[in-house]
Amino acid sequence: MSPMEQKSEVLHWKNFSQWAYAICVVTFDLELGQAMELVYPSHCELSERERANICYLAFPDSNSGLMGNVQFHFRIRMCPETRQNLIQKSSSNFNEKYPVSLKSVVLLSSLPFVSLFSHIMEIIAPEYFERGEASLEAACHDIDQWLPPLPGPLTLPLHGNLIKVRIPSRQDKMGNITQSFNTESVTATPSIVIPNPHDIPAFPILAPVLPYLNLLWELILIAEPVVVMATSPTTAANMVQTLVSLISPLKYCGDYRPFFTIHDSEFKEYTIRASAPPNVILGVTNPFFAKTLQHWPHIIRVCEEAGSGKAKLSKQKTLKVVEHKPGVYTKYKPYLQPDKNLVKRLLKGVQMGRPVEVQSALLRRHLLELTQSFIIPLERYAASLMPLQKNVSPYKSTPTLRPFNTEEFLSTLESSGPQLTSGIKGDWHSLYKCFFKTCNFSSWFNQRHQEMSKKLSVLHMQAICDANMKEWVGSKCEVEVVDMVLRLREKLRISENLDFSNDIAGKLQTQIELLISYLPEDVKSVIKKS
Repeated sequence: MSPMEQKSEVLHWKNFSQWAYAICVVTFDLELGQAMELVYPSHCELSERERANICYLAFPDSNSGLMGNVQFHFRIRMCPETRQNLIQKSSSNFNEKYPVSLKSVVLLSSLPFVSLFSHIMEIIAPEYFERGEASLEAACHDIDQWLPPLPGPLTLPLHGNLIKVRIPSRQDKMGNITQSFNTESVTATPSIVIPNPHDIPAFPILAPVLPYLNLLWELILIAEPVVVMATSPTTAANMVQTLVSLISPLKYCGDYRPFFTIHDSEFKEYTIRASAPPNVILGVTNPFFAKTLQHWPHIIRVCEEAGSGKAKLSKQKTLKVVEHKPGVYTKYKPYLQPDKNLVKRLLKGVQMGRPVEVQSALLRRHLLELTQSFIIPLERYAASLMPLQKNVSPYKSTPTLRPFNTEEFLSTLESSGPQLTSGIKGDWHSLYKCFFKTCNFSSWFNQRHQEMSKKLSVLHMQAICDANMKEWVGSKCEVEVVDMVLRLREKLRISENLDFSNDIAGKLQTQIELLISYLPEDVKSVIKKS
């Protein structure tokens, strides 16, 4: 394909590329092993390393004993950026002794919509196994007609189905996600309503480890290395994904691999014993990892067998039994006390036959309130770093934010700490100290710093727009006026780059023209040319 043809092809799939990068078909050959059979759209390029990683991750480990259709997701590094990659359906057909064929359909996307893509692949994969490549082409054309994945309700047609989903915004509150679909009329087309594109039901996944929920929440909050060991990639991937979401709405910023194998290109990086384990959460199924990763500080062993009971907490020095017994293996001592009332409430719900969706909602609500109780003091202190509006002068440079002082923040906890909004007791002071050393804190503060800096710029520009420049210019020399013009021009340039309102940009331009009108003709000419 020539560069011109490739450019045309990319433009043709513009809407599709906002949702996904490509759909791949991976085949397992008894003699040759895994091979990439198909990539659609055809213009999408994958490096040899990317192809190898996808091929190995497209199938469960050979010793897992899984048969039939399997669905799970994984993440890998891709160039030029990291894209989340979801393999949502792997179909296997067996005769009495040997598999006749083994294929996987893989959806590649940078969007973290695990729940949404799971439903999408439940539609796409069976169609492919029945109708072949033509069905993938039809699915991609359907996706190419979708509106962009922006916050708000969306209806997504796919293979004769209507997928109704609401992309949440930062302003959304729990419990309001499905309201947009309640009043829509019923149609003859089959509809699938997805309450949240990100989350999978939390309760069935966390039920075995409910007594240690606060412990796990702390481990994710402070970005500790965690490995999840299970017998199926579905269980491992779902547990890892749920762990990452424990601290929502705070973003987990460490690396995480819902399904990880010994063939992964980062295998040596993550399993070397020469240094401390990296800040990553791994989901594994190969028993080989029980020995390779037994030096990791936190291991969760999940058992899928019916009647296996809840996992137990083990703080023993050696973790050799982790291969066989389900449990949470760690020496970590939580700073916060567990919420026993939550566990009792959820166990009572099981006895009463409460729906899984309701149990999951109760669990999510508890985690949300716990995280918000932790974040609120940080938000309150961050807001105090802003200079007072009365100190924002239109005739001076934009004031800067005060630096984040951890000791100053910790001194505020006694009067305005998490105890004001949470009934959970414990050493919040020490937990914050650990949090300050993590990538989660750095990411949160960097984002808040950018938001507050932009707000400060808006306040400064507004002050300039409202300033009486006629009065100011009367007492200033020519050099000072020229300097102000140049500064306002820079402000105008910044306003364009930061997408400020046209109103602010227009007022800035008016102020600039006013100042120029007070300059001598020769200086005006130079200014206008510059």
